[in-house]
Amino acid sequence: MVRESLRVIPDGLVDVTAPVTIDGLSYIDPADPALPMYEVIANNRRPVALRDLMIEPVRSGYIGDGHQPDPALVPPSGAEAVPGVSVDQVYLPVRDGVARCQLYRPAGSGEQALPVIVYYHGGGFTVGSSEDCDFLARKLAVTNDALVVSANYRSAPEFMFPVPLDDAFDVYRWVVEHGADLDADPTRIVVAGDSAGSNFAAVIPLRARDEGVRPPEGVVMLGAFADFRFERWASFVELAPRGIVYDMAFAGFIRGAYVGATAWDHPWVSPIEGDLAGYPPAVVVAGTHDPIVDSAREFAARIRDAGGQVVEYFPEGMPHGFYFFPGVHPEEDIAYRIVAEALAGVLGR
Repeated sequence: MVRESLRVIPDGLVDVTAPVTIDGLSYIDPADPALPMYEVIANNRRPVALRDLMIEPVRSGYIGDGHQPDPALVPPSGAEAVPGVSVDQVYLPVRDGVARCQLYRPAGSGEQALPVIVYYHGGGFTVGSSEDCDFLARKLAVTNDALVVSANYRSAPEFMFPVPLDDAFDVYRWVVEHGADLDADPTRIVVAGDSAGSNFAAVIPLRARDEGVRPPEGVVMLGAFADFRFERWASFVELAPRGIVYDMAFAGFIRGAYVGATAWDHPWVSPIEGDLAGYPPAVVVAGTHDPIVDSAREFAARIRDAGGQVVEYFPEGMPHGFYFFPGVHPEEDIAYRIVAEALAGVLGR
């Protein structure tokens, strides 16, 4: 049974993953010597800081504020597409507070200690939550007979690198050390994620090694995001300028919002540049119409060249996020089947 104390936020702590208002220049200290100029700017526009102006359309566009969708084009919900999964919520300790996480367990598994998949949602490091990935988490739980810990983390630009990664890593480390409190088997842990979340998943083994934490037994990357030096890849140059799911402008925005002044080739930012010796078995998935597919292919190749095991799936014509909606593409179901087959030995099934 999940420890009851994990279901509430402990006294004196806060859920650091809850949405916050950007600070920055939207608040102007009355003692700031530049106050007269900021007042002139504020008289023309609100908010004052450009980052505040820029993130608002990113977030409102992500969830489609004000748009009434055609019901005929709305895919099934996660619960409709993948029934038979129990969903719970816990708050796991991270630096500065706790992170809200959702637990997905196949119905009928009782309280047996299941292998664990720690999952990180996508959203370009700037938007999204675990609820957005309800279908993905359910599908991974059922197809792998595993407990999925779907983790939330702080978002840029309010929190830049390494803070979102810190949250992701702290959740992973807690599961390694205390997974039994979730009725999980902490000796069998895989990290997974989609898009930005796949970047965290890919980095976790590198950071774990650097910080003396036991690395995961496997890595799953959907919409594999391994490199922030986008422009050096032919697929990005060709596909990103007119991309629909995301484009070159958005890629540049999230790089500035998340990475900031950190070197783009830092291995905790671009795991493609990490020392991949001893890297755990990985599943790397990206469609051929995804602008980052070339970097995904190269990341898989570098893992293999370093002596690691990789299962690749690069379906023809598929865009970024083809795995996200149930029943829209047959390739979606194939992707999860490939993941389950690749993880069978890793998770001890």
